[in-house]
Amino acid sequence: MLDIILSFIFIVAGAAIGFHAVNLLPPMTLEQVANISALRWVVAGFGGLIGIGVGLAVQTAYHRVEADIRHLPADVLLSRAVGLVVGLLLANLLLAPIFLLPIPDDFSFIKPMTAVLTSILFAYTGTTLADSQGRALLRLINPNSVETSLVAEGILKAAASKVLDTSCIIDGRIEQLLTLGFIEGQILVPQFVLQELQLVADAQNDLKRSRGRRGLDILNRLQANLNGRILIHSADYPDLTTVDAKLVRLAQEIDGILVTNDYNLNKVAQFQKVNVFNVNELAQALRPVYLPGDTLELKIIKEGKEPEQGVGYLEDGTMVVVEEGQTHIGDQLPVVVTSALQTSAGRMIFARLKLSSLA
Repeated sequence: MLDIILSFIFIVAGAAIGFHAVNLLPPMTLEQVANISALRWVVAGFGGLIGIGVGLAVQTAYHRVEADIRHLPADVLLSRAVGLVVGLLLANLLLAPIFLLPIPDDFSFIKPMTAVLTSILFAYTGTTLADSQGRALLRLINPNSVETSLVAEGILKAAASKVLDTSCIIDGRIEQLLTLGFIEGQILVPQFVLQELQLVADAQNDLKRSRGRRGLDILNRLQANLNGRILIHSADYPDLTTVDAKLVRLAQEIDGILVTNDYNLNKVAQFQKVNVFNVNELAQALRPVYLPGDTLELKIIKEGKEPEQGVGYLEDGTMVVVEEGQTHIGDQLPVVVTSALQTSAGRMIFARLKLSSLA
């Protein structure tokens, strides 16, 4: 509704300016015009078209400013508001003597021009100083707060908002991470991610449909269990066609952290200087480290590629290749780690049968 009102105001203003701008033409030019009224309406039409363009530009700028303000921390918003008010008050105090000066009528434009420039200068200075000294101001307001003191000293920082990707929602591990408290801050689910989840849930393919419904169920459980930490973000970017591009743009605008397990999206986001929390990388980092000589209990389930080899898997999915394990397929045996290999596809462990288990 606000966009419609802004557009209407600028269209009417542009048309009105164009309609009355004819009066500014030189009298000699007006004498050559056969129909002044028609000229007024033509110029008013052009003014309305220009008003449409200006209105769209103002709408875009307004939405960007609104998005920035909406995601500002409360302490930053409060300190900037105080800095703005103080700056404008100081500007008015300094302008009072200037308006009392006797200035000739030919130079009367100096007073309003000075008022505008001084107000802009002091307002900008006030907000800039508030950014650098705002935390100290909060400490003065509430000196007994330990959290306020830590924020003022820069020791404690507000947690960045986390933007969830479709893949990490469907994956499901994000639910355990959030429930256990390993991820802090506000959790944002963009509206276009919800739309993509709905499309997957409505797919004809049974596998896709079950994955989409699982993602929606996870979001409903998170919203019920996390006491308002999950928010639906209404931002959309019609100029971008892919969900990945929109996710990167949103994370850039709010200075948030993108949560995903998509390898390609991870690389694209990092290239564009967006902080990424990759669930797969976390799982990889939390896998236990096995050194040569360590003993594992392993069930050998199939043959290896080489003769006499057997293959088993750890609980986290790591493949273990056991020398001379082919004859023990189906057995649960202790094996001794001989070496480990990290590949692009994951980690692979090589082992041999423990001699005591063969006795």
